[in-house]
Amino acid sequence: MRGMMLAGGAGTRLFPLSRVSSKQLQPVYDKPMIYYPLATLMNAGIREIHLISTPHDLPVFREVLGDGHQWGVDLSYGAQPEPGGIAQAVVIGENFIQSEPFTLVLGDNIFHGPIGLGREVANHDGGAVIWGYPVDDPQRYGVIEFDEFGAVLSIEEKPDDPRSHLAVPGLYVYDGTAVVRAKDLKPSARGELEITDLNLSFLNDGELRAVELERNITWLDSGTHESLLDSSNFIAAIEKRQGYKVACLEEVAFNMGFVSGDEIAHTIEAMPRSPYRSYCERAILG
Repeated sequence: MRGMMLAGGAGTRLFPLSRVSSKQLQPVYDKPMIYYPLATLMNAGIREIHLISTPHDLPVFREVLGDGHQWGVDLSYGAQPEPGGIAQAVVIGENFIQSEPFTLVLGDNIFHGPIGLGREVANHDGGAVIWGYPVDDPQRYGVIEFDEFGAVLSIEEKPDDPRSHLAVPGLYVYDGTAVVRAKDLKPSARGELEITDLNLSFLNDGELRAVELERNITWLDSGTHESLLDSSNFIAAIEKRQGYKVACLEEVAFNMGFVSGDEIAHTIEAMPRSPYRSYCERAILG
């Protein structure tokens, strides 16, 4: 299965930080934000990955991530000329998707814990899969309503009176029909192709399934100053307490068998002397 990351948008909520660099390149503790969704895809066994961002920011992403060979993945890039909604990324990525199943993750979403994406990728047999995460403020998100048997009844975008406390995180698995469905969507009142409308297209055809995340999972949306700080503090606490790094791409690549010991040693040798390099030497090379 292929993977896509959307790292576009104007980043207005992070102004003036967004004048320095893309939102998804802001630091989350000790790594660029984009490392975390990339690790989410890699941990699910996905190696063909397409990153979509603004024409202005794409050169920086290429400089930071390259073509992915150092992690045993194939990274390609696409441009979203202006903010047009999450579902627009599906249309932009048509040539990459090639009517095949794919996973889409938003570049400012951080997941920690066993979310089960690898299982969904391995067992995907059509339709769409989304996730549900309990939040205190569901009015800010797309909200899932389940029936007593766990089937999805409805999805509402930022409802005034939510029917549940389960928000839809920025992680989606789609079959190849998603491109045609996205092309058929009409822009919302704010002029964007809404991901909720794409999910509703699958729901209306009886082809949408939702997975409720367990309480031991953490989902962080790092798109505001407050949530960016919360994310950094969370990652720092985990790493300091447990002694391992979250979303160390070199470690993920080696553990997943994407690269050999010699290959990862060469990658680490090219790093400048730093705490990050020291961790890679200790955790991977022993």
